[in-house]
Amino acid sequence: MKKMSLMLLLCLFFVAALPVQAQQGQVLPPLVSVNGTGEVRVQPNEVVVNLGVETRGKSLDEARKETDKKAAAIISYLKKQGVDAKHIQTSYVTLRPVYSSGEYGRTSPDFYLAQKSMTVIIKKLNKFDELLSGLYEVGANHVDGVQFQVSNSEIEKYKAEARKKAVANAKEKATQLTSELGAKLGRVYAISESGSNGGPRPMYKMAVMESAGYDSAGGPTIAGGEVVITSNVDVSFVIE
Repeated sequence: MKKMSLMLLLCLFFVAALPVQAQQGQVLPPLVSVNGTGEVRVQPNEVVVNLGVETRGKSLDEARKETDKKAAAIISYLKKQGVDAKHIQTSYVTLRPVYSSGEYGRTSPDFYLAQKSMTVIIKKLNKFDELLSGLYEVGANHVDGVQFQVSNSEIEKYKAEARKKAVANAKEKATQLTSELGAKLGRVYAISESGSNGGPRPMYKMAVMESAGYDSAGGPTIAGGEVVITSNVDVSFVIE
């Protein structure tokens, strides 16, 4: 009985191993493998601004109230200028006492500092200078950075265009390689988009290139340049 059971287990093992052996013994066709890159350059249609207000007060409550007052004025001004409420987000808030570093053991602070920062998406790029000036007037006293970008509603079509160019570039490379060797390019054997984590997805790099056309005589004080969107694909073709 035990001998029969052992024989049955061995049979099941060999049956299960057959597909693996067949797969390992499979002979791949002659292939040419290439990498293709596609690039699309577009004008940005929005800018992300990190700005905020910072105030000092003799008491914590005084500093907080003054900061909240200016922050409310900033939000009100942005809405009046046509900025959608969903594009205004508070990103940082701090309230803290500040002590003089030269006096050891001092228990009472020199003043209290209150800060509130916001992230704002501005769609009207031609009004950026005017909008920024107005923000300073209503209370904003620091800008921590700007980033030009393409909106989410537009970016997908540019990604698809970059991907299409990457595939065409890969095919062109493969055709040139095979023709130089007197061979003919056949069907696609495998294709993947590379450069991302968690699986074969496309890699899109965003780069902002500042324009050299700065006008110091009263023209625009900021240049959006271009947003560069790239896609990379790996393709294997059968050589006929």
